Amino acid sequence: MITSKTAFEEAGRLIPGGVNSPVRSCSAVGASPLFISHAHGAMVYDLEGRGYIDYVLSWGPLILGHAHPVVTAAIRIAAGKGTSYGAPTEAETTLAAMIVEAFPAIEMVRFVSSGTEATMSAIRLARGYTGRDKIVKFTGCYHGHGDSLLVKAGSGVATLGIPGSPGIPRALAELTIALPYNDEAALKAALDRFGEEIAAVIVEPIAGNMGLVLPKPGFLDLIRNLTRQKGIVLIFDEVITGFRVTYGGCQNLFGIKPDLTCLGKIIGGGLPVGAFGGRREIMEYLAPIGPVYQAGTLSGNPLAMAAGIATLDILQKKTADYEQLAADTEIFCGQLASLLQRAGLPGQINRFGSMFTLFFTDREVTDYETAALSDTARYARFYREMLNQGVYLAPSQFECAFVSFAHSRQDLAKTLEACSGAINDEAVKSEKAPSPCPLPLGEGKSEFLPCHHK
Repeated sequence: MITSKTAFEEAGRLIPGGVNSPVRSCSAVGASPLFISHAHGAMVYDLEGRGYIDYVLSWGPLILGHAHPVVTAAIRIAAGKGTSYGAPTEAETTLAAMIVEAFPAIEMVRFVSSGTEATMSAIRLARGYTGRDKIVKFTGCYHGHGDSLLVKAGSGVATLGIPGSPGIPRALAELTIALPYNDEAALKAALDRFGEEIAAVIVEPIAGNMGLVLPKPGFLDLIRNLTRQKGIVLIFDEVITGFRVTYGGCQNLFGIKPDLTCLGKIIGGGLPVGAFGGRREIMEYLAPIGPVYQAGTLSGNPLAMAAGIATLDILQKKTADYEQLAADTEIFCGQLASLLQRAGLPGQINRFGSMFTLFFTDREVTDYETAALSDTARYARFYREMLNQGVYLAPSQFECAFVSFAHSRQDLAKTLEACSGAINDEAVKSEKAPSPCPLPLGEGKSEFLPCHHK
């Protein structure tokens, strides 16, 4: 019988590290990766046939859960007509219109094949539009693996303890100014000093790649005001948050209009896709009508467009359901916080909408520096015990957990019971239990579901 272990060993002979994206290796949590055979709703199943309640959801795209029948039907119909044309289709215009309608800040949009490609292209466009070279990003915010954006990045770079990456020319790295997230003084100082050289400020309005970190009140407004004053393009990276926290993006909730927005994940319904869009005068700098070149053979792929249209069509009808999903997640996080308190373990839960991160720390987590104080060895032990109890979490402290519309209250109740068992496990509670990891939760409301472990 082929198992996840034997499949990983075989993959390691053919694929670097045995995986095609580093965090999947599970090395940061002292585990071997699950090899997934199939998934449905809120569940994934490994090669051995064991099911797990899934809070990774392909790292965010599957807000409707796995294998949603309407989305998979749309993909099958599209595939029956051909998988790729390298030519325009009406579906591209349909999905573009849905995105433009959902985002007041987006007047035109260009489709690409990944979130990384979207951020890379948005940076190039901002540089071409402004004629400037420098960009500003925030430490711990991950915007894909583009050369300009791996400087002090989060996500897998943080998980694996890589401060940057070989292969990025020093001259290019020097064009990237990395600032602490939520640090208004540092932002003002950098823009005062380099403002006329800066093409763009790129930011996750809700940071999701150092674990979930919320912007302090007024921080995003300050970025918007200063960039507008200095002629700098403001780019919101909503690859994770687009259509996750509301129909549209969190920029709609905050009432802030960036100049460019990067999207991905949910707009492809689980298929590879990305997009960037914004003000018409900036977007018209793109070829073929402008001088900034960007292209992609699979951009606007008909399968991805079909999946995206089907997904957004369903989400359009779930405006009130977004609020209920957020409320259920808030209550779940509140009960989880209570479990930690009763067990005497330090913990913080940061949550926004249906996204959350559990940090094992007694410090409020407001930026990468405070996130990095987390007890990642304890998180690794917690991860392994949750996996033993049938719950699939991100194999990294520096990622978000996602709740989908497919998660039932029974799923959340089972997850709380698993959390109680894991939190009270002697290895997780121990301060000295061994773990290969070298290296934080917010506030929730109380009552949700009965938790039988006191």
